[in-house]
Amino acid sequence: MKEKKLFLDDIRNPKSDGWEIVRNYEDFVKYITENGLPDEISFDHDLGDDIARENVENGMSKKKARALKKESKSGYDCAKWLCEYCWGNGIPLPTWNVHSANPVGRDNIIAILQSFEKKLNY
Repeated sequence: MKEKKLFLDDIRNPKSDGWEIVRNYEDFVKYITENGLPDEISFDHDLGDDIARENVENGMSKKKARALKKESKSGYDCAKWLCEYCWGNGIPLPTWNVHSANPVGRDNIIAILQSFEKKLNY
């Protein structure tokens, strides 16, 4: 059976083949609820850059576009939802990695996923 891999990133594409791509929190949740857990997930933290760029290109001020971007849920929100989903269904996390260039966001995603894994092992 082919391995299912999910790549969460609003702008970038995976560097290798075989990944399903989701661009935001809503698509992340929808993918998992409709298809089940993938075998592997790669997380970005900062989501919404694509929408902000598009809004500016369509005439929105950069200030307003940045404000709207801040309202976008992040990869951390996706990781948190994933932990709640797995906990509620009594299943372990899939294999995961974090490819985010945001060091604080990266550390936060790693921390919540590692914390959840420790919780499952008790």
